[in-house]
Amino acid sequence: MSLSPDIRPAHPHAAGLGESPLWHAQEQALYWVDIPGKALLRLRADGETLDRWPLPAEPGCIAVRARGGLLMARRDGVHAFDPATGRSELLLPPPYDPSRQRFNDGKADPQGRWWIGGIDDARAPEAFFYRLDAQGCQALIAGVSTGNGLAFSPDGRRLYCSDTKAHTVQVRDYDPAAGLPGEPRVLARFAPREVGQPLSSYGGRPDGAAVDAEGAYWVAMFEGQRLLRLSPEGEVLTELPLPVRCPTMPAFGGPDLRTLFITTARQGRPAEEVAEQPWAGCVLQLRVEVPGLPVPAVTL
Repeated sequence: MSLSPDIRPAHPHAAGLGESPLWHAQEQALYWVDIPGKALLRLRADGETLDRWPLPAEPGCIAVRARGGLLMARRDGVHAFDPATGRSELLLPPPYDPSRQRFNDGKADPQGRWWIGGIDDARAPEAFFYRLDAQGCQALIAGVSTGNGLAFSPDGRRLYCSDTKAHTVQVRDYDPAAGLPGEPRVLARFAPREVGQPLSSYGGRPDGAAVDAEGAYWVAMFEGQRLLRLSPEGEVLTELPLPVRCPTMPAFGGPDLRTLFITTARQGRPAEEVAEQPWAGCVLQLRVEVPGLPVPAVTL
């Protein structure tokens, strides 16, 4: 698969830890969050106007709400958010102790259920992957330290997820009618960084992900300075080098869903690295041949 070499920032704004890029088809706008910056951001259709909403707690992920507006999963629970007014409303309290855990990566299934990974502040394997719908919130996958990489196959019958600390991406058969995952299988496993190993030889660990229209799984390799496109069998189809060390999540957008947006991080990075990589924290963009999938709205 050939890729355009034209990788550039979608906007010069740099987040501390950009995450959860979300293409809003109705607005033709890109939303994302800055987790440590406690902010929601939106780049409008003109590609220049940036809106920023400060938040009282760290956001993990966002989703389009079927009844209008957005949903935000924050450390302090799940909120409905109206970009037109800036008002938020608590819908669900956190299903965990917010002094120890928070919501992290999230993705809607084709039926409008919202799957969200939890993260343990101490990176202990005590968090969950949750499923949220009109019936509430259920913890369905246990033993998670850093819940990431959620995505669904085009037919909605495969659920992908990763535990970043474990350097492993898993895939499960998924029942679209019941919204239940089957037993996990390893899609890809990556070598952890050894003590003293230079970052230049480290491939990174799997962070956020997205699936394209051909069913390939795009995963951001945090600290690996690259994005991988994996086949449904886990074969590396494309390795895309990036100009920043820490990509966090890809998302497809644009009118034809062929613009790939990639959030990145700069918080906590060495000063010399940030000086050498001024785009760290920015949302990067490039054009790809295979489009992504439309973003399902969550019926919550």
